Amino acid sequence: MRRLLTHCPSCGSDLIITELSCTRCDTIIRGRYTGCTFCELSDENLRFLEIFVACRGNIKEMERETGLGYWTIRGQLDDLLKTLKLNVHAATTPDQTAARRREILAAVERGELSIVEAEQMLVDLAKGS
Repeated sequence: MRRLLTHCPSCGSDLIITELSCTRCDTIIRGRYTGCTFCELSDENLRFLEIFVACRGNIKEMERETGLGYWTIRGQLDDLLKTLKLNVHAATTPDQTAARRREILAAVERGELSIVEAEQMLVDLAKGS
């Protein structure tokens, strides 16, 4: 896919849009505009986002569509949220923490997570991150 350049190929500084041209009537608009938030996403993140929207955010459907496991999809979603600088982690209740702990342990039981991965997730959960 052809992408809008966001950084100068010579020095690496940010690029801005200074001119837009109509393909039909040749109207030209000049100014200083920034690209959209999604222009910064990698092709992988854009594809993930397309699948996520097509599946209406249903992770089970995404599992069927992509063949990836729940935790892989959740990890990709977390990476996408970080890239978009979206902080959506609200404070969790003790019940939510306990439920998350049970989810992690069940994933180990099903072979979806290694013990090392689960241990790190449980440590992060205890820290509240």
